[in-house]
Amino acid sequence: MTNMALFAEQQVRADLARLLLAAVEASGRARCDIARDAQIHKDALRRVLAGERSASLGEALRILAASGVAPHAHLLLFLVSSGDHAIEWLQSDLAQFFEDFSGELPSALERVLGNQVHAVKPRWAKGTAHRVARLLSDHIDELERKDALLGDIFTGSEGDHRG
Repeated sequence: MTNMALFAEQQVRADLARLLLAAVEASGRARCDIARDAQIHKDALRRVLAGERSASLGEALRILAASGVAPHAHLLLFLVSSGDHAIEWLQSDLAQFFEDFSGELPSALERVLGNQVHAVKPRWAKGTAHRVARLLSDHIDELERKDALLGDIFTGSEGDHRG
């Protein structure tokens, strides 16, 4: 059963404010510029970042986007994981990967599973997440091996041209 205390308005507002503040600070942009791009009054932005005012879903997405981070990925991380993951992954390739991955996943599941989409069991989620992470790790290792091999071939061919 879900612990409803985790969803207390004050706690959610404070955690979201912490994420938005970290994004704004990491952006290196002036707050007035972020407020303008996010289409929010600069005083409202100040109150949101201080945790004095709740940001709407649209405002949170626009503040994240104006801060130069993957807005859907960070909001999704905030919702499903913790504010800490969302803050740790700010402005990283991993956040952009998560943005693209989570956006593509629903249609990929429907396309690949077809009629089996309704046979998926919630208990499989954790194992599947670990399997996807292992698959990605193996893919990265394979790409690194190929890069090293190509580097060796390139270095060898340069040596041939010099001699």
